Amino acid sequence: MEHRLFGTTGLKVSELCLGTQTFGWVADEKTAHQVLDLFAEQGGNFIDTANVYNQGLAESILGSWLKKRGNRQALVLCSKVFFGAGAGPNDSGLSRKHIMQALEDSLRRLATDHLDLYQAHCYDYTARIEETLGAFRDLQAGGKVRCIGVSNWNASQLMKALLLSREHYGFALASLQAEYSLLERSTEWELLPLCREEGLGFMAWSPLAGGWLSGKYRRGEAPPQNSRVGRKDRWDDQPEQRESESTWKVLEALHQVARSLGKTPAQVALNWLLQRGEGVVPILGARTPEQLKENLGAAGWKLGREELGLLDAASAPSLPYPYRFLERYAKRKG
Repeated sequence: MEHRLFGTTGLKVSELCLGTQTFGWVADEKTAHQVLDLFAEQGGNFIDTANVYNQGLAESILGSWLKKRGNRQALVLCSKVFFGAGAGPNDSGLSRKHIMQALEDSLRRLATDHLDLYQAHCYDYTARIEETLGAFRDLQAGGKVRCIGVSNWNASQLMKALLLSREHYGFALASLQAEYSLLERSTEWELLPLCREEGLGFMAWSPLAGGWLSGKYRRGEAPPQNSRVGRKDRWDDQPEQRESESTWKVLEALHQVARSLGKTPAQVALNWLLQRGEGVVPILGARTPEQLKENLGAAGWKLGREELGLLDAASAPSLPYPYRFLERYAKRKG
């Protein structure tokens, strides 16, 4: 894997980030350690987790690997805070109390004294943004967090936080983590342009759309039993959320390109993301080392103009107002 600059942080990260949501869920500790070993051997240094992944087990498994390998300083380590991490009334959200406690718990599980990137996992409508930013500032000033990012925020929330953090809190937000794939391109309307203009790193979660871009699913065929749809793992990856005529249109184009290049659909879908700009880093998940090895095959080559055009056309979303109006106006002015 090659490495690229992460926004304007000065950090150099692998072009693919390893996500750990499978650790403690469909990958036990031994398998997870094998996945991590392979990722590191292939040049990967960017690892993302969260305090709520499998009730903290993902962080604990990652922490045991870090302790065993002794390679903490070679890695860019990220975690997240927001969702419920316990049964108490203050065990979720972005209050100062929860942020401070959640970080201490994450550091303990990860067997480290700092995070390179700490992210607000979702926007908290119940806490003043000043409360949240003040807590992050203090964690950064205390050396427990190097950079601050957010995940699943809209453009207005992100812009407000950027302005406040720079003008009043002595730091600048470093990154955004958001869903982005051939099946979810609305990120391109405001979030990606904002990140580029403001120098934020961008981490694309669910780059294979919950497995829909992996080649597992075909029109008119039952899903494999050992798949997210077959196992009914997550509500937001079930057919009632993902399946549509536009989805099948994208999948047909994806399979066509994959066949023509001798690549897997997953490799093509990930390579498409790698060519959306230097600032875009897809987050890979893996159940096994074999699955990770396949997906790492997305790096080291580039889709051609014809293939990119086919995928872009098949996946182009229908623009709502005002994006449709602005696009027409821009074309007229151009």
